[in-house]
Amino acid sequence: MADESGALSQAESEVVGLCQDLIAMDTSNYGDHSGPGERAAAEYVAGKLDEVGVEPTIYESHPGRSSVVARIAGAEPARPPLLVHGHLDVVPANAADWTRDPFAGEVADGCVWGRGAIDMKDMDAMALAVLRQRLREGRTPPRDIVLAFVADEEAGGAWGAQWLVDNHPDLFADCTEAISEVGGFSFTVHDNRRLYLVETAEKGIAWMRLRARGTAGHGSMLNDDNAVTELAEAVARLGRHDFPVRLTKTVRTFLEEVCEAFGVEFDEDDAESTVARLAPIASMIGATLYHTVNPTAVNGGYKANVIPGEAEALVDGRFLPGMEDEFFAEIDRLLGPNVTREFLHHLPAVETDFSGGIVSAMADSLRAEDPGARAVPYCLSGGTDAKSFQRLGIRNYGFAPLKLPPDLNFAGMFHGVDERVPVDGLRFGVRVLDRFLDMA
Repeated sequence: MADESGALSQAESEVVGLCQDLIAMDTSNYGDHSGPGERAAAEYVAGKLDEVGVEPTIYESHPGRSSVVARIAGAEPARPPLLVHGHLDVVPANAADWTRDPFAGEVADGCVWGRGAIDMKDMDAMALAVLRQRLREGRTPPRDIVLAFVADEEAGGAWGAQWLVDNHPDLFADCTEAISEVGGFSFTVHDNRRLYLVETAEKGIAWMRLRARGTAGHGSMLNDDNAVTELAEAVARLGRHDFPVRLTKTVRTFLEEVCEAFGVEFDEDDAESTVARLAPIASMIGATLYHTVNPTAVNGGYKANVIPGEAEALVDGRFLPGMEDEFFAEIDRLLGPNVTREFLHHLPAVETDFSGGIVSAMADSLRAEDPGARAVPYCLSGGTDAKSFQRLGIRNYGFAPLKLPPDLNFAGMFHGVDERVPVDGLRFGVRVLDRFLDMA
C-alpha cells in the first residue's frame, strides 16, 4: 500500500493514531463488571466506521458491556463472508509497575505503549485503518466482510462473543472462516528467514473450584478428617504433576517447520530441545506440548485454633485439542475420592486445518511484504473468542500480522508490564491485511 516513492498510505498514516486512541480508553476487565466497560470504545469504533459509510450496530449485553458488528458488502455475494473480529477489553494494569502510563498510548522508542497494544487494540486499529481506506477509495473486497469488535474476551466472552453467538447467531451464520488475534507475528530465524506463526489451534480452558469437606473441631485435638489437609495434599499433587508430552497435529507440524528452518532433524522424543531454540516465545510454545494445571488460590478456615469443616482451592487447567477426556481422567485420579471439582469456566479446545485458500492468502500476503516470510501453524496455550465462534462451524485463525524486532519479548508482553507494539509493525500489518483481503 505504500507507493513507489515510499510515501505512507492513509491507512499506514492513521493506524498509529487509531491504536493510541483505543489504548487511551481504559477498558480494563476485572471480571466482575467493576471496570468502566467497553461502551466508549464501541462508540469510537462505530463512529470511525460511520465516517466511511458503514452502518454499524452496537449491542449491549450488560450495562457498559458493548460490542460493535458491521457488514461490508463484497464483489461476490455468493461467497461465504469472512469474519474479522477483535476484542475491545483489556486486562487491568498497575501504572506504578510501568515505565510509561499504560493508558496514555504514548509513542516512544519506535513503539506505541500501553495496555492493549498487542492484546489486542493493535489488530483493532489495523482492521479499522485498512477498511476505512478501502471504503474511502471504493475498493470492494472479493467477499463480504463481517466486522465484530466485542466485549469481555479477557473474562471468557460471556458478555461479548458468547452472548452474540447465543443471542444473535444470524449475524455470523453464513461466515465460514474468521481471523483475529495472537497470530501472524514473526519469529526471526536469521536475517533472511522469518517464521510467521498463524494460530490454528488453542488449548481448552478448565478453571475449577476444588472442595474438600471434613470434620470441624478444636485445633488442639487430634483430627484425621481435616479438610485443609485433604485439600492441601490434592493441590500439591496437581501442582507438582508432570503431564507427558503429547504432540497434536498442529504442534507436530510447527516443530517440524522450526527444525527445517534451523536445518536440524526433528526428534519427536525430544520436542523440548526444539522448543528451547525459540526464545523469546519458548514459554508460549512450550505450554502446548502438554496439558497443564496450576493452583491459583487456596481458602479454608477462619481462626488459628478452629479446624474448618470445608476448604476450597482454585486451579487453572488447560487441555490439548482432542484430549479433553484423558485430561479430566488424570485430574480426577490426582484429586482422589475426597476432593470434588466444579467448573468456574469451561471452554473447549479448538483446532482447524492449515490448508485452503485462506491459508494461501495469508502466506502470499506475508511474502509480498517480507520475502523472507514463511507462514506456519501453531497452537496457542491460552484462549480467544475463537472458542465461541467455532460453535457456529466457523474455522478460526489467529492472523494479526506483525513483523517484530528479533529481540522483542513479544510473548512476555501479553498481560505483562510495558506492553507495546512497534510502529513499523503496525504499518507492516496494515499492508499485509490489505493484500490479504484481496486474496482471501
